[in-house]
Amino acid sequence: MSQEKSLYEQVGGSEKIDALVDRFYDLMDLEESLAHLRAMHSQNLSGSREKLKCFLSGWLGGPDIYSPKHGHPMLRARHLPFQIGLQERNQWLACMYQAIKDCGIEGSLAAHLEESFFKTADWMRNQAN
Repeated sequence: MSQEKSLYEQVGGSEKIDALVDRFYDLMDLEESLAHLRAMHSQNLSGSREKLKCFLSGWLGGPDIYSPKHGHPMLRARHLPFQIGLQERNQWLACMYQAIKDCGIEGSLAAHLEESFFKTADWMRNQAN
């Protein structure tokens, strides 16, 4: 009996998640086109990096390391203080899609991740435009 690998395993585990998140936030710092998105974050991104790494671990089917440290993710509730419309969603996705590409995640796995990230990012919107 064969077991299908989790997305966490397919991506490459914690090492690849760390690389993905680090690239994501590095791009946010480097790309002028993402300045609006970057301005929504604190000056020091270390806390954001750590939380996203922990969240993605469980979200992708790996160890749940977010909840024991930070409680239930409550993604939408935690993001309600921020105005998230189409521009913010699109900048976040552009940044994540580029990080996926830069980390060498390709093919059907990349497509699946991009679709999953799109659904989640769109669900986070709390502004009509």
